[in-house]
Amino acid sequence: MARHPVTPPLSIIVPARNEAAGIVATLSALAPLRARGAELIVVDGGSEDGTPALAGAWADQVVAGSRGRARQMNAGAALARAPVLLFLHADTCLPDAADGLIQAAIAQGAGWGRFDVRITGRARMLRVVAVMMNLRSRLTGIATGDQAIFVTRIAFERAGCFPDQPLMEDIELSRRLRQHAPPACLHDRVVTSGRRWEQRGVWHTIWLMWRLRWRYWRGVSPQVLAEAYR
Repeated sequence: MARHPVTPPLSIIVPARNEAAGIVATLSALAPLRARGAELIVVDGGSEDGTPALAGAWADQVVAGSRGRARQMNAGAALARAPVLLFLHADTCLPDAADGLIQAAIAQGAGWGRFDVRITGRARMLRVVAVMMNLRSRLTGIATGDQAIFVTRIAFERAGCFPDQPLMEDIELSRRLRQHAPPACLHDRVVTSGRRWEQRGVWHTIWLMWRLRWRYWRGVSPQVLAEAYR
């Protein structure tokens, strides 16, 4: 059941799978935005650790979706009632005024955009990773999911939603959106976990992601790249 009787100004869509360790912290931090009218939808991709039950108290809707981040985000978008969609990873926290910042960008004519990112973790190199990620995004007009992509529903549907592919779905959506307009690159930062980099090794992950992106630009299929990523 939807929490707000009126159309929300913003729908926040969180794809999740086995995020029990941090899902409550992520969702509870969004309570002020929900109090200001934002809608929060969690789409679970087959968790085995109780993630949906933990999320239930903190979201307007918790629904089951087909496994795969792109499919989960598209499922959430289909349920969302707001004219503006925000896709948020389950290990990422928004700035306190994120809703106002997004609305201001949209009011100034942006059809889509993203935030700068700060990556938490023990490795100092993660600061460099974040700086380079933000700079690359500004130079290329391409956003990653870690940067909390927001988009008007009109622009999202015109771009064909997220492509049904197991990797680089955020890159491909950005490419499609960029064909119509550049992103609003907000300097305010989301804070995301560096667990992926630290689990694999920061330098190894940097090298791996650059190789995967390069191969993607060369036309290698996302399915092949997903196998290499795993």
